[in-house]
Amino acid sequence: MPNHLKPLMPNLPFPYTIRRSPRSVKVKIVVTFDKVEVIAPTKVAEQTIVRFVHEKQHWVMSALTKVAEKNQHDTTFAPVFYGDGTKIPYRGEFYKLTVKPSPLKRLKITLADGLVAHIPKVLPVNAHNDAIKIALVNWLKSQAKQHVQDLVKQHAPRKQLTPRSIMIKRQKSRWGSCGIHNDISINWLLILAPPEILEYVVVHELCHIQVRNHSAHFWALVAEHLPDYQQHRRWLKQQGASLMRGLD
Repeated sequence: MPNHLKPLMPNLPFPYTIRRSPRSVKVKIVVTFDKVEVIAPTKVAEQTIVRFVHEKQHWVMSALTKVAEKNQHDTTFAPVFYGDGTKIPYRGEFYKLTVKPSPLKRLKITLADGLVAHIPKVLPVNAHNDAIKIALVNWLKSQAKQHVQDLVKQHAPRKQLTPRSIMIKRQKSRWGSCGIHNDISINWLLILAPPEILEYVVVHELCHIQVRNHSAHFWALVAEHLPDYQQHRRWLKQQGASLMRGLD
């Protein structure tokens, strides 16, 4: 197994990678917006590196929190790690994640004053990060489906823009689509954005049921539903790249 993909030390609340560098004179930890990397001299024993990371775990957690807070102001949607105190984007806001032990057999996400991850007590600490991320993604997808269905019920009757089916999925380069049989697909990542952005995309795809192109007639139809659609379209152009990275 390559050095940079070495297994992580058990019972640490964050993932990290190890990179060997012949130019390094000592072991150091670098925390950035998307990773925790340990840079070490070539000949330093792996156990020494592991022990160093374990001793520095509180510093790493503090650094991760600071990076997450900075990213929040930079409109970066992807958290660095998933643990107690992490800020999770949802409907245009950032919700503090609270991790609580639970007698449940499966990890559960709930939303009250903030997001809560109910962690099975039997789940090892080093498995928390990945398990929380998976559960959050599933929860966000279900929320996206419910909100899209509500928006379709709200807008479809006005101009008989009723889709044959509604799909919620991640699309690499699209926010939505409308098929030739009026099946619409909506990118679930839009649930991370302000509610009006999701509404704009839903309306956009519903209007394609009547007008298949982006002519003046199409945009006039969109404007009938959302007179201020242009500012939502502009938001997607400005923030879309960050939003498309989602929770990666």
